[in-house]
Amino acid sequence: MAKKIKIRQMTKDDIDNVMTVEVLAFETPWPRVAFEEEICNNDLAFYLTLIDEGGENSRIIGYAGMWKIIDEAHVTNIALMPEYHRQGLGSILFSELIWYAKDKGASSMTLEVRESNMIARRFYKKFDFAEEGIRIGYYSDTNENALIFWKNPL
Repeated sequence: MAKKIKIRQMTKDDIDNVMTVEVLAFETPWPRVAFEEEICNNDLAFYLTLIDEGGENSRIIGYAGMWKIIDEAHVTNIALMPEYHRQGLGSILFSELIWYAKDKGASSMTLEVRESNMIARRFYKKFDFAEEGIRIGYYSDTNENALIFWKNPL
């Protein structure tokens, strides 16, 4: 269990550690170059890191990202190291991302989630996101559908 948690904006120097989280969290992880592009070249992107400072060495244990486009926030991803699941840390991280979106003028927030990912669907519903649509065959690795969730107003 994490003893001391810190959340801060992701930097390029964090990408190696974020990749560790990414590979453990997803069957089809983003490549490193995708994070480099997001952090270094995408002016719409904003990413947070969740750091466990409670042990001998602090380490990144999660991250969350979004794009802010005009007055909408689009969640790109959120992930935690598996051993930190079910401790409320994902909720803390996601709450911080929502706060940032509001602070930067977003009036709504959207995201896609795999149709089969019941855990994520329940998680987003806990934050009052509603299923508003479907993207057929959205995930190229499995051709699985994505459900579109919205929180409006944010």
